[in-house]
Amino acid sequence: MEDLSRAAGITKSSFYHHFSGKEALLRAALERALDGLFAILDSDEARAGTPLQRLHHIVRGQVAVLVAELPYVTVLLRVRGNTESERWALERRREFDARVATLVREAVEAGELRTEVDPALAARLLSGLVNSVVEWARPDRDPDAPRHRRAGGVRGHPPGARMSVELGPGPRSTTPSRALRHRYLAHAGRRRVA
Repeated sequence: MEDLSRAAGITKSSFYHHFSGKEALLRAALERALDGLFAILDSDEARAGTPLQRLHHIVRGQVAVLVAELPYVTVLLRVRGNTESERWALERRREFDARVATLVREAVEAGELRTEVDPALAARLLSGLVNSVVEWARPDRDPDAPRHRRAGGVRGHPPGARMSVELGPGPRSTTPSRALRHRYLAHAGRRRVA
């Protein structure tokens, strides 16, 4: 707490005026990240339109919250359930994933996603995809920095190019590729988070 108060430029007693201790500070950071995520689910755009349109809105919103609240979301993604606040945050994350899984299920039922998509797995994979942004996102990076000093675009795409992942119906093969089936079964064999 002493290091934090020094970094904030306030006295340790002033710091304790705002937070009773480390657990209260952790809870405040987790609340800030989770409030942003749940605000997406409660937005009008997440409730109107086709299931796939709503899912696109939620994923875009997750990325926006992650970038806007990067330090807080990073803390959220590092919790393991060691404290009461961490267990609370994990439960809220499960609730968020369950709501996204319900939306994926609706998109499958509406014919907007392939029928072989497991909604719970798809929700976890989408969250994992979005959450990986914390490993490389640098919103404070100077966009005018020389190209060799900043992360470039994905191969074949210039930096800053808009890319999308197609989630819609694809070829309806009744026999998924062996590699895809192997990856799915390997993942399905792992313990499931309720």
